[in-house]
Amino acid sequence: MNTLTFDIETIPDIETGRRLYELDGLSDADVAKVMYAKRREETGESEFLRHPLQRIVAISAALRRGETLTIWSLGEPDSDEAELIRRFYDGIEKYTPTLVSWNGGGFDLPVLHYRALKHGISAPRYWDTGENDRDFKWNNYLSRFHARHTDLMDVLSGYQPRATAPLDLIAQLLGLPGKLGMSGAQVWDQYLAGRIDDIRRYCETDVINTYLIYLRFELMRGNLDAAMHERETKLLRDTLKAAKQPHFDAFLKAWG
Repeated sequence: MNTLTFDIETIPDIETGRRLYELDGLSDADVAKVMYAKRREETGESEFLRHPLQRIVAISAALRRGETLTIWSLGEPDSDEAELIRRFYDGIEKYTPTLVSWNGGGFDLPVLHYRALKHGISAPRYWDTGENDRDFKWNNYLSRFHARHTDLMDVLSGYQPRATAPLDLIAQLLGLPGKLGMSGAQVWDQYLAGRIDDIRRYCETDVINTYLIYLRFELMRGNLDAAMHERETKLLRDTLKAAKQPHFDAFLKAWG
């Protein structure tokens, strides 16, 4: 098993929003209000910003490789966006893992594409569709129906938009903790309050939920038997306990 389960957290790209709407002189908070209002005018309802205008402030991951499981947030709390994205793609270059996400095909990866484009970040392994490695012609990161990136939300819905479900719902369906202490809608306010560490911790718990759903998915499709599934969940519990982090302890307590 060589997998990288990941999740990102984003805020409005204030720099581009200020330039796009000619908002020099306004505070970051006021620029964001204009961006949300403009988006609401476009959609008639939703304030959810277009993917290119989502600036990444956290990328968290669970790397299952060999006999180890590592859960962490990339970079440091003060790392800039380019550094976070560079580290993400460097991990793919180094390990060529199976990527696992919840709605990664619909949100996380397109955002990463646009933001990597902005920063000029090279990721040849990720973008390969068989030109450099023939095996990637039949199983690459870009095809919706290839397993090298497994978007659990997309796969479990049968690729039907009307059948998709949020991560929190499916986590709780399986008796998992689901969202703890925050939601994606609160990330901007938390960022303005200087709570980047809380954002990174929240992102890590989303990764843990996603990873546990992935283990159940692997059990369902026969890639893990019951004993293997038990060993994998025990490894996760042991990893969280050994880390001695308050948010991991809270997850374990809610998990029961």
